[in-house]
Amino acid sequence: MATWSSRGLRGSTLEEFINHTNDRYDELGLALIQKIPTPITPVKIDKERRHITLAYFDKISTVDYIGTVQGIPVCFDAKECSADTFPLQNIHEHQMTFMEKFEKQGGISFLILYYSARNTLYYMRFQEIKAFWERARQGGRKSFRIEELAEAYFMPFKNNCYVPYLDYIQKDLDDREKSLILPS
Repeated sequence: MATWSSRGLRGSTLEEFINHTNDRYDELGLALIQKIPTPITPVKIDKERRHITLAYFDKISTVDYIGTVQGIPVCFDAKECSADTFPLQNIHEHQMTFMEKFEKQGGISFLILYYSARNTLYYMRFQEIKAFWERARQGGRKSFRIEELAEAYFMPFKNNCYVPYLDYIQKDLDDREKSLILPS
């Protein structure tokens, strides 16, 4: 079993933005997305502050969020980093396997990356994640640089707090459809 020890608010900024966005999408009837809790067994608890300070993961988690957007199944993971280089070790093999199976079932899988030093969001399509993953498996870089990412998938915050990922799911779908159209 893996051990978890609190490291403060790591990753919480992006999740707060996404949770706020998901609540708004639900209110507007646009999407129903749920945060998937990671099952843990607490070992040490700070009773004064009512905080878990040490725990074990009960089982391997899949992705952070899962749901449906206008009848389309979606799943995604939220990743936050401060550097311009993102280590692929932050994406686990079981997550890749889950997202690939999800795609094969007709769903859409993606990552939302938050480059905190730049205050920049990125919608990473599954095919893009997979290309970087395969490059690393074949002995290439075990990370990717921000310069390698597709300019069209950088997302601006809306009203300084909303993550407009629905717009990028639509762009992802449009790009998938264009790639299926064969030239005459």
